[in-house]
Amino acid sequence: MKVYKFGGASVKDATGIKNLGKIVQEENSSLVVVVSAFGKTTNALEKVLNAWFAGDGHHEVLLDEVYKLHLLIINELFGNNSEVKAKIDISFMHLKDYLMSASKGKYDFEYDQVVSHGEIWSTLIVEAFLRSTGLNAKWIDARELLITDDRFRDANIHWGESSVRIKKAIDFSKNQIFLTQGFIGGTIAGQSTTLGREGSDYTAAVIANLLDAECVVIWKDVPGILNADPKWRTDAIRLSEISYKEAVEMTFSGAKVIHPKTIKPLHNKNIPLYVKSFINPQERGTIVKADAKPEKIVPIFIRKEDQVLISILPKDFSFAMGDNLSRVFHSFIINGIKVNLVQASAVSIDVCVDDDRLKVDSLIKDLAQEFKTIYNDEAEMLSIRHYTKEAINSITLDREILLEQRTRRIVRFVVKKQDKPV
Repeated sequence: MKVYKFGGASVKDATGIKNLGKIVQEENSSLVVVVSAFGKTTNALEKVLNAWFAGDGHHEVLLDEVYKLHLLIINELFGNNSEVKAKIDISFMHLKDYLMSASKGKYDFEYDQVVSHGEIWSTLIVEAFLRSTGLNAKWIDARELLITDDRFRDANIHWGESSVRIKKAIDFSKNQIFLTQGFIGGTIAGQSTTLGREGSDYTAAVIANLLDAECVVIWKDVPGILNADPKWRTDAIRLSEISYKEAVEMTFSGAKVIHPKTIKPLHNKNIPLYVKSFINPQERGTIVKADAKPEKIVPIFIRKEDQVLISILPKDFSFAMGDNLSRVFHSFIINGIKVNLVQASAVSIDVCVDDDRLKVDSLIKDLAQEFKTIYNDEAEMLSIRHYTKEAINSITLDREILLEQRTRRIVRFVVKKQDKPV
């Protein structure tokens, strides 16, 4: 069996869903199909959530806009009368009732209860379409199969319980295709959780690991994994194959083509990952595997936007290392902040993190008694794997460099954001 994953860009409209159907129909193997929320639905639901927390009533208008998008897709696929419309109407009504009646809990908890609806809606519609084409597809709820802890917005899989549930739910003797949601899971108590932004890739990898899949195929709007984001560098080229290690290094540095957690479950079972174009599905794409033999080594450019560079200095002018280092990074952990780059000197620690201002402000407040903090916002982290002098010059020319870090294979620069392309 194989696991196919379709992201939001591939199912942003009725045409995309029809294309998904064609790709699935051409596969003879048993399939688990993992689908993300439609288009920018996750972003839209984040706006609904933020408006709800603001308490200005605008969340109802925003949620109606999300509903209208889904209704438009349903009408284009099925016409005005359809069974799936009734299911979507009920689900939207439940969410509206929740937002009207629920007392607001912690933001991360409420995030998962609200935003997780996007994947439920998309998979209900996709399943209905696949069945309308004659495919024997069955919808399953990832919240009841992928059991996680209660670390909301970045939940960890409970592998043992999830394995038992998935193997019980997925029986290919009864259905050739099982359709489920990416990005979401559930606690043992039945509360919705999410696996981290863009976590649908990770969902596909977890399911592949638990079911010993032949491979995972991620369908995207690019011809494979490129050596740079084509929206950033017009000279980006496709990488024919890369190793698991290369993929991990790329995702850690900020490459968005696959979720950072995706590789480990596949590596553990030696399951190859294909990244292919849903626009041109016959093209080879990129394969990620243990024994990759790339045609040639080329510089790989990675840009991680919306960064903050924080400099942390002990107030008593003590060394930054030792106990101070432990204290600082414990604060990062309890505030839920992931470190993208760290560099220490005798009396300071420089750390580059995502610009989540609420978490950053909480961190600075937590450290204020013992440490002085200085930060630069509106920054970017630019990385080059397999760098050359020419490659470095191409991304640093006329840039204000705040920090540089270099090893034998990778160089990273934290720079001030600029509007014009490199």
